[in-house]
Amino acid sequence: MSDFIVALGLFFALEGIVLAAFPTSAKRMMTTVLDTPDGPLRIAGIVSALVGLFIVWLVRG
Repeated sequence: MSDFIVALGLFFALEGIVLAAFPTSAKRMMTTVLDTPDGPLRIAGIVSALVGLFIVWLVRG
């Protein structure tokens, strides 16, 4: 459970850095995501999740 909390903290830290360093680009990206159909977003989400799981598996394996 502590690994999950650490991962969640890293997620918030990275998200905060992106929003603080590139606020205009972050707004533009959010607008683009809202205009993108569900299919490509779903595929990108699945691919991202699989890559993340693979990285965890490599590190923790």
